[in-house]
Amino acid sequence: MAVFITDTCINCGACVDECPVEAIVDEDENPSGQEYHFVHSNKCVECVGHHDVPACATACPTEGCIVWSEVDASPKHRDNISSDARSKKAPIVQD
Repeated sequence: MAVFITDTCINCGACVDECPVEAIVDEDENPSGQEYHFVHSNKCVECVGHHDVPACATACPTEGCIVWSEVDASPKHRDNISSDARSKKAPIVQD
């Protein structure tokens, strides 16, 4: 599961700058048409291998704006992502 940005987002951009895999886009690029930032779930790695908790949530000044589910240490859909690939700070999943 990816992090999710709720409608309490104030569009400050702090999350965009902190995402190590560039999975977050601003309201102008939100495919749902909503007026707040958006996380591409196919790119988000919930900062596993980068941080203890999602960096976007730590950077966000709006409490409760960014939510996520705790993930197991090694979920199946991440088994093929190597530590080397994670450390490059580039999107793991390409469009």
